[in-house]
Amino acid sequence: MTAGFEHGTGAREVQDRFDTRRLADTLTQMTVHATITDGDRGFIERMDMFFIATQGADGGLDCSYKGGEPGFVRVLDEHTIAFPSYDGNGQYMTPGNIIETGKVGILFIDFQNQGRVRLNGTASIDFNDPLLSGWPEAQFVVRVKAEEVFPNCPRYIHKMELVERSVHVPQSGRETPDADWKKYFEAVLPEEQRARRAARQD
Repeated sequence: MTAGFEHGTGAREVQDRFDTRRLADTLTQMTVHATITDGDRGFIERMDMFFIATQGADGGLDCSYKGGEPGFVRVLDEHTIAFPSYDGNGQYMTPGNIIETGKVGILFIDFQNQGRVRLNGTASIDFNDPLLSGWPEAQFVVRVKAEEVFPNCPRYIHKMELVERSVHVPQSGRETPDADWKKYFEAVLPEEQRARRAARQD
């Protein structure tokens, strides 16, 4: 079994109920790895979205969707990925949990080709990361040290095609429109955003 990857007692209980312990161990030995392979890199770097699960110090869980342009998640080396954090709703649940525990589980899904890759590891955030300027309007950079990387059974992935990417994803050379819902919270927006929005109306 891959170093660092262990099936919990709960998983073992269900595996034994359905006689899949041998299958689970074999799949783990064959597919789970602690480094990011060239195949993993190719998959991750063409994705334009992913889901990330985090846990806070109090045990509370959060799962968030992150979207961007293809390649917004970068594989820095065989152990590390990095991605930007853009403006959101100001709650900062994901980075807050990362500061508290650092533990993350990331799921990349290719809906068009029906494939997925999971990456579990330890994350950190840096408000002055040297990569920050590489993502327009990024507030900070999240780096994740991979501990477990593996493909996942694709059989239940619905085949979907992209209609269009969000116009709210920051891009070089153009102004990113604000989210429509922010007009209802004008009085409590960050001062920088209030000033920018007011300047647009002048």
